Amino acid sequence: MATALSEEELDNEDYYSLLNVRREASSEELKAAYRRLCMLYHPDKHRDPELKSQAERLFNLVHQAYEVLSDPQTRAIYDIYGKRGLEMEGWEVVERRRTPAEIREEFERLQREREERRLQQRTNPKGTISVGVDATDLFDRYDEEYEDVSGSSFPQIEINKMHISQSIEAPLTATDTAILSGSLSTQNGNGGGSINFALRRVTSAKGWGERMTDCLVIGLIDICQRCSPQPASASCCLCCCHVTLLELYIPVPSRTTAVSSFPVCFVTTNCALQFSSRGIRPGLTTVLARNLDKNTVGYLQWRWGIQSAMNTSIVRDTKTSHFTVALQLGIPHSFALISYQHKFQDDDQTRVKGSLKAGFFGTVVEYGAERKISRHSVLGAAVSIGVPQGVSLKVKLNRASQTYFFPIHLTDQLLPSAVFYATMGPLVVYFAMHRLIIKPYLRAQKEKELEKQRESAATDVLQKKQEAESAVRLMQESVRRIIEAEESRMGLIIVNAWYGKFVNDKSRKSEKVKVIDVTVPLQCLVKDSKLILTEASKAGLPGFYDPCVGEEKNLKVLYQFRGVLHQVMVLDSEALRIPKQSHRIDTDG
Repeated sequence: MATALSEEELDNEDYYSLLNVRREASSEELKAAYRRLCMLYHPDKHRDPELKSQAERLFNLVHQAYEVLSDPQTRAIYDIYGKRGLEMEGWEVVERRRTPAEIREEFERLQREREERRLQQRTNPKGTISVGVDATDLFDRYDEEYEDVSGSSFPQIEINKMHISQSIEAPLTATDTAILSGSLSTQNGNGGGSINFALRRVTSAKGWGERMTDCLVIGLIDICQRCSPQPASASCCLCCCHVTLLELYIPVPSRTTAVSSFPVCFVTTNCALQFSSRGIRPGLTTVLARNLDKNTVGYLQWRWGIQSAMNTSIVRDTKTSHFTVALQLGIPHSFALISYQHKFQDDDQTRVKGSLKAGFFGTVVEYGAERKISRHSVLGAAVSIGVPQGVSLKVKLNRASQTYFFPIHLTDQLLPSAVFYATMGPLVVYFAMHRLIIKPYLRAQKEKELEKQRESAATDVLQKKQEAESAVRLMQESVRRIIEAEESRMGLIIVNAWYGKFVNDKSRKSEKVKVIDVTVPLQCLVKDSKLILTEASKAGLPGFYDPCVGEEKNLKVLYQFRGVLHQVMVLDSEALRIPKQSHRIDTDG
């Protein structure tokens, strides 16, 4: 997959690639690379006015790179800020001329300030749309009783419930945020809604130090039909009001927090009052959590008043898996839950999950998967099989901060046919859509982005091409001497070398090959029958340029060592050391 480097990454890689040294190169390595390039580009070695002018420009560029990287202060600035940091004038640069550690601390401080300014302009909208579908008529049919009814031959699929919620955040200061949220719900002809306003204050920039204080909540005000027999279209009455009085988040201090990036313990407390036609009902929820290790957290929750319950759970989240085990004792629900999710380390961020939940209400087994289908979208599906719930299919689409959820109830019974279609149906639809719609769309979007990058970088690429051609002309004499020396001892001779985009896959024959000849630049880098390229983009090497901006590139080298042909191909940012026995071409075949 083609990936484009950001401007900062291009700046950071430029000087290191020009000198062909590692980012961790010592002063001795820098000095050796600098001397080698100075001997190559020194203007006094060229009598032709044009070559002399080109050599002078390249010599100055190499000298500038060495001056920056050889000084610890300017090198630290360059590593963090890129070229822009070196171009800043006045007191800002003077302040940065400290130790590398102090410069990095200042950079982090400036990053926090920029984040705070960006926070002031962010509303962070979040929303959820849930549409419940009743498709039980697909599997639970009453053909004998309704065979004479008009239209009964077609299954009746209905939308039986819907829920819409939305919230926005308005940053007031760097620590205070106002939150406005609301929701509307309807099910089987009855509806309800709520509106909520809250103030949140972050008391610590580190860890999870967040406290919700002075919360004014207008709502949750439910407009419903529980105290009125009128239909949903008629005027409703205000029948209940839920007010959150206080919600606190308190990290518990611990000696180990000095060496840990997270608190060992924390407590969350929520106090609430619910006003309804049946009177006032107070509620209190307390959660005690403890980090058992870096990836595992244990929770103890106690809820009193509104749906009283006690719950304990352990959650372990790693790079490749997510595991949860929970036990709840309460009124009206008591249950035990175990769930596991495996995270595949692929570009699509595929995840497969399964869970088992058993309690007084019955038993539910759920399994499913989710996958990233575009840069901002994740599509998932899960099959729920339970007693007495039956079989359901749940489809979810996350698009940026919006969630679209479609629970489809298939049958109230445990029918093998319903389980089969609920499992295979989404897979068939997904692979068909991925092949016929998603993949072509992403390919078209990628081509548009690449075309924009090529247009914006056209002038720069032309300039780099001219500089590379000038560098190759300046290398001719040095390369001739290097080849003579290598031939005399049957050393390393670069026969051919190409850099750019290669098309080897038969399915990509329509794509155009975009490569440049870099035989001379590589031969110029040979020293003592060895060629060493660092782990960085080859486009910054002397005599190189990027022939296909934004696309995946490779370096292919055909070389001769001790009279035997060798061949190797490496990725653009992959390190290369030749000669190697493994590169040898088998002439017997």
